[in-house]
Amino acid sequence: MARISSKSNRDPLRQLGEAIRARRQACDLSQEALAHDAEIDRSHMGKIERGERNVTLLNILRIANALQCKPSDLFIDAEM
Repeated sequence: MARISSKSNRDPLRQLGEAIRARRQACDLSQEALAHDAEIDRSHMGKIERGERNVTLLNILRIANALQCKPSDLFIDAEM
């Protein structure tokens, strides 16, 4: 199976997770608060931020809504 490459040849799940974490921190939200607002289990949110989980479209939409941004903003932040 071919690996999806990104602009910087980094793991895209990790890039997205780091972008979510950076935006969360910029909003001065705890991981627990973001998880609550996005209706995602806190431990699952941690795995998303670390790039350990392939986040679903619905969860991306929930996270973006909780961060008060567009889903595309998360991908832009992740340089994807």
